[in-house]
Amino acid sequence: MKLVLLLLRNVGHTTLCAVDAESGLTLARTELPDLILMDIQLPGMDGLAATALLKQDPVTAKIPVVALTAMAMKADEEKSLVAGCDAYIAKPLSYMELYAVIDTLLVVSEAASFTTPAMPLV
Repeated sequence: MKLVLLLLRNVGHTTLCAVDAESGLTLARTELPDLILMDIQLPGMDGLAATALLKQDPVTAKIPVVALTAMAMKADEEKSLVAGCDAYIAKPLSYMELYAVIDTLLVVSEAASFTTPAMPLV
């Protein structure tokens, strides 16, 4: 987590941190971040279960989620996509890959928010 925080802050991103899935879910629902970096191997509930819950909740469903994991098998990547992750990065992290994935997902997410029609107020 320390490395990712350093990398993100060095390029100007604001970060929030959670040490487990439960506190991460609460933080995501209250803060509505632009993107979530989800470690798959978390204490208690794993990151895949947490991602599935985020994607089932209408409040957090559209937040892009990037799986971060030391499990680098093709089946692990497929499991993360099935759970709802929008991207997958295997550890050890390549900072260039991390930046590229984040930039791509933030651009896609921003574009989607501009094309979503506003809800009329009643």
